Order: sequence, then C-alpha cells, then structure tokens
Amino acid sequence: MSAIDHYINAIIVQGKAEALADGSAAIEPHHLLLAIASIEENAARQALAAAGLDRQAIRDALDKEFEHSLSGAGVSLASFRLPTPTPDPKRSLSIGASTKLALDRAIGGATGKKDLRPGHLLLGILQAEIGTVPRALTLAGVDRAALMASVRQALANGSW
Repeated sequence: MSAIDHYINAIIVQGKAEALADGSAAIEPHHLLLAIASIEENAARQALAAAGLDRQAIRDALDKEFEHSLSGAGVSLASFRLPTPTPDPKRSLSIGASTKLALDRAIGGATGKKDLRPGHLLLGILQAEIGTVPRALTLAGVDRAALMASVRQALANGSW
C-alpha cells in the first residue's frame, strides 16, 4: 500500500470511530473531517488548524449545527435533555453516500492516484455545497472558499 492508501485508511478507521461514538448509522463527511483533525502531523490537519479548526473547534461547530438544525424544527436543546449516544462496537457501519461523493471528488481532484494527497481528501469534503459540513463551517464563521483556495494553492505548490 502507498502512503496515501495508509492515510485514507487511517482517516476512514478514525472516521468510523467518530461515527460509532456519536451513534451514527454511517460514516459521514463530518466524521472524516474530525478524523483529519485528529490524525497527528499531516498537512490537511495543518490547513484546518490555520483556519482555526482543530478537532475541538470542529466538534463545537458540528454541535452548533445540530442545535441550529433542531431549532429550525422548533426543538430547543435547552428545553430537552437528549440521551447520550450509546456506542455499539459490534455495529457494522457503512460509508454514507455523502462520504462516497467526497472520496470521488478527492480522487477526481488528482491527476492520478500517484498524485493523490491528503489535501485532495480535505477538498473532497469541503467542496460539498450542502450538508452538515458546509452548514457547520458557515455557522462557525469559517470562510470555506478561502480554506479551499489555500489547500488548492498548497497542492499546486507541491508543498503537500
């Protein structure tokens, strides 16, 4: 396996752990984003950190998005105490459709597998126009376009 294969595998394994921890039925892009921010010493993590997005900031943004989505349906988290998710390590999780699209965008962003870098995976996640990740980043005040531009620039410069 190549270095990028190991990286993608590590991100998916960590993404699965994130999904299990929050009781999700599938591995979604926000789980991969949390995984990228959790894997030490990688360029994609550094790009997120430069935008003020460490793992905790991403978790906070996702929590804010969840609360905002519930409030749109007239549900206030302040009024209800939600149960803590019960992780089931025996649960078999699939890769969600949005994650498959993010992976396809990542692969399509490289000129070939040998050119695939962690930044392509990050871009594949960030390029979604709708969904949890863009809503969470918007609510957190992150300039997603600027973040994507900086990742593209780093990829173009070969600094990944």
